[in-house]
Amino acid sequence: MALTENSLDCLSRFVQTFAGQWLDAWNRHDIEAILSHFADDIIFLSPLAQQRVGNGRVIGIEALRNYWSIGLAQQPQLRFELDRVLTGYGVVTICYRNHRGQSVAETFEFNDSGKVNRAFACYA
Repeated sequence: MALTENSLDCLSRFVQTFAGQWLDAWNRHDIEAILSHFADDIIFLSPLAQQRVGNGRVIGIEALRNYWSIGLAQQPQLRFELDRVLTGYGVVTICYRNHRGQSVAETFEFNDSGKVNRAFACYA
């Protein structure tokens, strides 16, 4: 499928909507709103997951709910400030600073239903 100006506009709106909703959900500490963007078979990779749950690869929506619930409980001051949003082929990367001023990039790969099926967190 060729990308037309109209399809690029739709993609841009999708990306901006996703990024805005994702960031807002995290800043509200709303685990259900955060998880609403993810497929049941999500695979999430993060070095912090290794520290919190003993495995850097979190597989499945319930495991992700557990991991992030632990993180939210341990960090009540958690807040993200958007730096920029990058778009690739079937992926979106959200670059932000967390409540500690640390630079973070999270990349999200989407399935055909528009849900995130793979995601990767990287920290500076």
